[in-house]
Amino acid sequence: MISEDTIKKWLLDEDLLKEMTYDENADFHIIAEFPKENIMDIIKPKQKDCIVVICATNVSPEHKNLMISADPEVNSEFISEVNFGLNNFLVDYELQINNNILHQFIITDQIFEDGLTKDMFIRTLKRVFKSKLHCIWLIDKKFGSIIPHPNYSNENDMFI
Repeated sequence: MISEDTIKKWLLDEDLLKEMTYDENADFHIIAEFPKENIMDIIKPKQKDCIVVICATNVSPEHKNLMISADPEVNSEFISEVNFGLNNFLVDYELQINNNILHQFIITDQIFEDGLTKDMFIRTLKRVFKSKLHCIWLIDKKFGSIIPHPNYSNENDMFI
């Protein structure tokens, strides 16, 4: 059985625990900060023998505007690069794309009870984060790095 206390202890040991949250579909739902200023959800779905690590990221309005003004062929190529790149990380992901513009990406991975160790848990957090970072780097490479508006504040800076 996957223990909420064990997961909380591992997160506390590494100073990653941000908060606990209620989720009617989960035995537990923990918000973690890994690395600093990046939010991830760790969920133990009810009646499942796994935990799921999730990191959702909204593309900044500034980057979306750059995508809107880009050539449609550039956007199509970019979406393909994101798909191929994320597939290489061996994570699950969902891209929210409207009119060939990436609005959000959600990266997930799961660890089943028989493979759940602290080492595997931390490696999964790293893999999910590096997958997110890969998407951010691709956006910056294809559409340019931007400086966030000074009045715009979010724990994930250019990405929500």
